[in-house]
Amino acid sequence: MEVTFLGTGTSQGIPIIGSNHPVCLSDDPKDKRLRVSVLISWHKYNILIDCGPDFRSQMLKNEVERIDAIFYTHEHNDHTIGLDDIRPFFFRQGDIPIYAHQRVLKSLRKRFDYIFELENKYPGAPGVIENVIENKAFSFEGLTVTPVNFMHNRLQVFGFRMEDFAYLTDLKSIEDQEIKKLKDLEVLVVNALRIEPHHSHLNLEEALEFIEKVKPKRAYLTHISHLLGFHKEVEKRLPENVFLAYDNLKINI
Repeated sequence: MEVTFLGTGTSQGIPIIGSNHPVCLSDDPKDKRLRVSVLISWHKYNILIDCGPDFRSQMLKNEVERIDAIFYTHEHNDHTIGLDDIRPFFFRQGDIPIYAHQRVLKSLRKRFDYIFELENKYPGAPGVIENVIENKAFSFEGLTVTPVNFMHNRLQVFGFRMEDFAYLTDLKSIEDQEIKKLKDLEVLVVNALRIEPHHSHLNLEEALEFIEKVKPKRAYLTHISHLLGFHKEVEKRLPENVFLAYDNLKINI
């Protein structure tokens, strides 16, 4: 399994438009972050987790030629608004399977009604195959996918475990029974927004405490804002098995 970090930034990305913050002015490419998403390559399949506003540029940058499924964590704009840009994949492959909580599918139908239209559909619109995710394991082409349920302030979100890899973003609180799904991980990816506490995201201290509780062999931090600091400086302060992810980083599991 290969994981590509397509984007590692928070909802506004880094740099923020018009910002004079030092991190936003950094020349280090690792400080430039598109909106958060990962691509999982498993055997011949490419699985996308979330499809945000930077989807098109992420696909071009990484020369992605095929998307076999999209798994959605939740319905926020920075995780969903790129759906229309699946058109080149649709024209080559046909309808793209999408997997999401029923609530998220309802939101997508409202925002992209022309994609979900069954009658008199606009000829240039892409098509999708809807798959409802509940809080129980499901199979995708022989790969067991275990949803991990948690809260983003008051909003329910799904993370995903696949084999020895787990991806959790926009996490703020999680029940112990869900943490049990994360035993014996090779790699855990989890959000760490900034240094100061936040009402709906883990800050750095909370993320490190969570990693210590889960005890993966390796952990990568994502969904990062400019307020976390410069990539090089933050990396120096992390435990030896914890890394600050950056855009276009590829890891093998």
